[in-house]
Amino acid sequence: MSPLGALAGLLGALGALLVAAAWRGRRPTFAERVAPYLGGLRVAERPVPAGARLVATITGDLARGLDRLGSTAPSVRHRLAVLGSSLTLDGFRLEQVVWACLGLVAGLLLGGALSIARGFSPVLVLAVVALCGLGGALLRDRVLTRQVRRRRERIVAELPTIAELLALAVGAGESPVAAMDRVARGTDGPLAEELRRTLAELRAGSGLATALTALGDRIGLPQLSRFTEGLAVAVERGSPVADVLRAQAGDARESARQELMESGGRREIAMLVPVVLLILPLTVVFALFPGLAVLGSGLP
Repeated sequence: MSPLGALAGLLGALGALLVAAAWRGRRPTFAERVAPYLGGLRVAERPVPAGARLVATITGDLARGLDRLGSTAPSVRHRLAVLGSSLTLDGFRLEQVVWACLGLVAGLLLGGALSIARGFSPVLVLAVVALCGLGGALLRDRVLTRQVRRRRERIVAELPTIAELLALAVGAGESPVAAMDRVARGTDGPLAEELRRTLAELRAGSGLATALTALGDRIGLPQLSRFTEGLAVAVERGSPVADVLRAQAGDARESARQELMESGGRREIAMLVPVVLLILPLTVVFALFPGLAVLGSGLP
């Protein structure tokens, strides 16, 4: 058996073991399903299977390696909180393991094709497989970062509308909490989801200023932080909340306009790249080609 075939069999067996252990580890037992309804009764803990322990060990080793590459645990937790995902850090690391296994399979196929077509050495094939596996794990982190960036962009786009709706509701005589509840129930989007999370914290006993401050800190956007801080200060000091919300909506729209102008300026500069690198050289070639042809032919 060739070394490449043995490596393929080993990776296939490892991938099947990881998938089976992850599927089995996610299945709750009957005791775990009825535990919330038993009050203070103690339920015996389920023994951890060997496959789950193997998955936990591999996930921990991968997590420590990714921490050194920049995908740290606090960064992942913060991005998951911004995304509003129910996925935990361990679940995200497990997904990275799966993506790394997929990358290993892709690297194995690519390395095998290169070995057959070009006769690459096994060492180079193993390097390609390792790089593809690492790239799969890092790609999952990159996808999470892109999802967070898109969610923040949507929140920034929805902020002026949400602020104006809150101002209308407060101006109609409702309290800030009732206005937030009405807007959260009547709208859809990431900012409405964050408002619903804030309302859940208020129902759990948190203060309005504390919940609003937590909202701004959780998302990490300057525009949203200014909005929540202004609303919290207005509620605490008894300022006209409707006027403050209208002013915040105007500031949000002005900030969005400035960002749009900056984005247009960056795109305008990016549009010069094909002009300078493609169109301008072709224009110069077409302008000089007739004269160069005449000079090359030796005609008077």
